[in-house]
Amino acid sequence: MSFDNLCKLLSEKHPATFASWVLGTPQTSVKVLKTELSIEPIRADYVTFLQLEGRILHLEFQTKLESTPPLPLRMLDYWVRLYRLYRLPITQVVVLLLPPAPGTVIETVFCVETTRHEYRVIRLWEENPELFLNDPALLPLAPLTATTQPQALLQQVVVKVNQLEPRQRPEISAYTQILAGLKYNQDLIRQLFREGMMRESVIYQEILAEGEQRGREEGRKAEGQLLILRQLTRRVGELPQEMLDRIETLSLEQLENLGEALLDFQAIADLETWFGTLDVGVKIT
Repeated sequence: MSFDNLCKLLSEKHPATFASWVLGTPQTSVKVLKTELSIEPIRADYVTFLQLEGRILHLEFQTKLESTPPLPLRMLDYWVRLYRLYRLPITQVVVLLLPPAPGTVIETVFCVETTRHEYRVIRLWEENPELFLNDPALLPLAPLTATTQPQALLQQVVVKVNQLEPRQRPEISAYTQILAGLKYNQDLIRQLFREGMMRESVIYQEILAEGEQRGREEGRKAEGQLLILRQLTRRVGELPQEMLDRIETLSLEQLENLGEALLDFQAIADLETWFGTLDVGVKIT
């Protein structure tokens, strides 16, 4: 599927959303019209025709400006055919997915002698990403919107995709990754979406929670070891290396028990006796 045709698919799956976006006003009564036009019928592969209240909206998605026939002539041709068929006012909007080469003139009018026809062009790379990030129907286009930090924007998109309902997520994720391929490296896309899926998985969350809990316990254990060693040194003097090594193997619970027992310790022998009460205790010699 081409990028242009994917946009056509999205606009026909969510006609009211796309109409509201390009027109800038809420549209509730929207009907998708056929894209086969009479008079030497042509199949408009990358366009969407939407019937609003008293108006036709013609949406066209383009990755490149170059075409045969040229875009301005094609827009006039569509306008004549649509008006002949429906006899309604027509709003024509071309959505450019990518910026053209520097210096390229983006035409918005067909003009030959006394014939003049105008249409509107939306430059997706100039659009504010907020609207796209907050609407699942427009989310696949979000990677192509305005940003000075492309990778950060793509990471935001991944977060939004993974917040979707499970039934929506696979489809929107696939569409988003396809369109992101127009602008981003495929390895980066795969990496960010794979990491995003892991972060959202229940197993990953459990692993993360366990890791955080383990980290807190290890911190408490290290603090307990330092406290025990300071108290032992004050009470019984310098400890043998074997005993220092053994203290490092104690669990957090065992360290807490040792701390309570320290009040009765007067010599190394008391510590040896205490170790002897452990199920896995060893004799210090």
